[in-house]
Amino acid sequence: MPDNSHRRGILIAILAVVFAIATLTMLPHGRGAGIMPVALESLRWVAILLLAAYATARRSLTAWIFVGMAAGAELGYDAPATAMHFQVLGSIFLRLIKVIIAPLLFGTLVVGIAGHADLKKVGRMGIKAIVYFEIVSTIAILIGLAAINVSRAGVGIQLPVVAEELKNVVPHSASELILNVFPENIAKAVAEGQVLQVVVFSLLFGMALAMVPEAKRRPMLALAESLSETMFKFTNLVMLAAPVGVFGAIAYATGHMGLGIFLPLLKLLATMYVALIIFVCGILLPVALLAKIPVARFAKAVAEPVAIAFATASSEAALPRAMENMEALGVPRPTVAFVLPTGYSFNLDGSSL
Repeated sequence: MPDNSHRRGILIAILAVVFAIATLTMLPHGRGAGIMPVALESLRWVAILLLAAYATARRSLTAWIFVGMAAGAELGYDAPATAMHFQVLGSIFLRLIKVIIAPLLFGTLVVGIAGHADLKKVGRMGIKAIVYFEIVSTIAILIGLAAINVSRAGVGIQLPVVAEELKNVVPHSASELILNVFPENIAKAVAEGQVLQVVVFSLLFGMALAMVPEAKRRPMLALAESLSETMFKFTNLVMLAAPVGVFGAIAYATGHMGLGIFLPLLKLLATMYVALIIFVCGILLPVALLAKIPVARFAKAVAEPVAIAFATASSEAALPRAMENMEALGVPRPTVAFVLPTGYSFNLDGSSL
């Protein structure tokens, strides 16, 4: 076992060095470094192949997602016109993910509420979650404001005029925001991807089912439980395509905008990630320790959903896997089914930052 760990450490170190060299060669000054562009391109693809070999040895979906990200970025950099055609792969993956969300939320929430018939517990959990969401999101806003005022990223940059794009944008009033929480048509809410409306409908449905006599409740409860289990298996099947979907999304983004687009934004990105580190270490980590959450196991559980969300630029893409991983971590299903989906609407710490 120590030998395996030692070999794994050596492999990780080699990959880190190779990728550092490959990344440096992609910068503009690397073009004039006296190395043929073909050689530089070959070096980067060799590094990607090494990472693929490592992912194969580890049999890790997360590692394969990073392979997809690296290969997509490389293809977008080397052959932008070709890379543009791979957008369809990312779009297919996102569609498959979105079709999972509504039935998965409905099944898990109904089972979690009607299966225990403890409506007071659901109410207490909801109040605690909303209070936590609001406090933590407010702290995130303050950290974000402090970070951008210190770094002054973006000062002096002239943005293109977007008056025409903003002309038809109408801000929502408080009453409209509250009204949009409640669905007028569940089929419409599912079709439009209104996660919060699906959650509200599922909560009310679960509460109503909990009030039905046992004999009549049992068949619907069995259906909801079967639906939730089936959708988790559906998620596992779709996740097998995650590296391919990530490859397509990254290839298109890089081919469309180029890697150069990221350089002017480096200061802003650095500000964002420094603020995130401060937020995670100063707020989320103490909360996790206070709640006695196994931090190492939690970090391992969220690594794959975070990688998916980062690569696809869609937090919805991470929701099904995040729910499954949290349940595997030991979080009760009713808690997972309620807190994660509502957090998508009320606990927007990243957006606040």
